[in-house]
Amino acid sequence: MPSIPVFLATWRFDPVALVAIVVAAGLYLAGVVRAGRRGIRWPVRFSLAFFGLGLGSFAVVEFGFLGAYSHDLRWAFTTRVALLLFAVPACIAAGRPIGLLRVSLGESGVIRLERMLTTRVLKLFGNAIFATLFSAAVFCLFLTPVAWVLRGTPALDAAMGVVIPALGLIMVLPIVENTAGRTSLFITIEFLLAFVELIIDAVPGIVLRLNDAILDHAPLIGPAVAAASSWWPNPVHDQHLAGDALWFIAEIADVPILVLLFVRWTRSEKREEKKFDELSDEQLDELTRQHLANPRG
Repeated sequence: MPSIPVFLATWRFDPVALVAIVVAAGLYLAGVVRAGRRGIRWPVRFSLAFFGLGLGSFAVVEFGFLGAYSHDLRWAFTTRVALLLFAVPACIAAGRPIGLLRVSLGESGVIRLERMLTTRVLKLFGNAIFATLFSAAVFCLFLTPVAWVLRGTPALDAAMGVVIPALGLIMVLPIVENTAGRTSLFITIEFLLAFVELIIDAVPGIVLRLNDAILDHAPLIGPAVAAASSWWPNPVHDQHLAGDALWFIAEIADVPILVLLFVRWTRSEKREEKKFDELSDEQLDELTRQHLANPRG
């Protein structure tokens, strides 16, 4: 493992990531300006979270050590992908970009936004059931030669820096901003499945950690490169470090998801209780009769 000074001092220039940061920052600032013109003052804390935590974490991952050595080190590649899928989207979501869209768009724009958020594709990505299967599928790629294809091909490696956090945002934003309407029963199922995800996400990391055979079939790094750094791991140790990092990040990332699902479940319960409280006694009696007549309906 590199020393802390080496880790902090290693940087690279990534033009694709830079363009993504500039575009995202420009769109967010445009939303803040439009909200101001509509007489709405967007909270500064959300802007600081978006730029500092969100884009800042993305820049650290892509421009820092993990991005610089993603091609050569398995543990740098797996850590980078896991952070781009979990940590970076969660930090970006702290800036409430969907909420900013709602207050910056006109009435017709909000209607189109809500229609888009309720499409089948976004509803599929925005629930814990799909997130569990998707993240597990992504992590299982680290157990195959596909992992080397992705990190060994410059174009694919650069594209992953944008595609992976975008997919993570599609999964995280509906949970953070509660954009998808869910019943309390569905949220309960998501909540329970999130606990199962703690086990499922751990499997790829455990396999990498315990396996002494090189699973991605990547070629050996040139001796001159390895000799230049006293901390450079051998291929087996590199794979073990990748498993440790993947296991740790996947388990830690599930904790805030569980908290958010619990918050969403309590809010859904309050909304449903409010709807029942607004019903008259006659309406409640009618609902009770309908339920007793058709308990499965």
